[in-house]
Amino acid sequence: MGRIASFHLVNEPTWKTPLVLGRLGADRLRLPRVPGLAFWRLLGTGSGDNTGRGADLSRSALFAVWDDDRDLDAFLADSRIARRWRSAEESWHVRLRSVGGHGTWKGFDPLAGLDEGSSHGPVAIITRADVRRQSWKVFGAASEVVDAELHRAPGLIDVVGIGETPIGSLATFSLWESRAAARDFAYKMPDHREVIRRTRDENWYAEEMFARFEPYDSSGTWNGRDPLAVLPEESSS
Repeated sequence: MGRIASFHLVNEPTWKTPLVLGRLGADRLRLPRVPGLAFWRLLGTGSGDNTGRGADLSRSALFAVWDDDRDLDAFLADSRIARRWRSAEESWHVRLRSVGGHGTWKGFDPLAGLDEGSSHGPVAIITRADVRRQSWKVFGAASEVVDAELHRAPGLIDVVGIGETPIGSLATFSLWESRAAARDFAYKMPDHREVIRRTRDENWYAEEMFARFEPYDSSGTWNGRDPLAVLPEESSS
């Protein structure tokens, strides 16, 4: 049994926003002491399914890498953080195995040592980048164009913009019906293909990561439903 990853999306009522922000600060002190937690990033989120500019201060996310499933089980059963999630307005949680990718997140390779997953069925993708300061403006404009094209992409199940800071350190978490659907968006949609070219030619990123996962177990709700539980049968087989 190797490492696994997990992604957690937690939504609180708007009136709790100041309390949520305070708790996130406290969580940053608690998470380094969690047994079996190899890597973690606490994240803010964009508004709704917008991956461009904007933020939803009542919603937060956590991406984590665990030594094995049992460590995540213990965290979800016993930790103060997970107990609070259970009383949130809405929360969604998914376990992830690697199906490829590249790059690092703050110098850490989240895919190293991860259990290998299946490339059949739905796929979860995390893209993230530390954008060089001189590229913030062009990156922001490009992200708006790509967001519009993303939401027209066949096979997209759901997406959320995530990030460690409102500007400069940004990411997306997306769910796709298949690896082929995600690949078609990446390489066949013209606006996205052009942005990929510009990021290379103009050296926008100081660090980047692209990671694909098999989402093999999910619970809770995201916008009122578990997006992986409502897939057509042929997509989840």
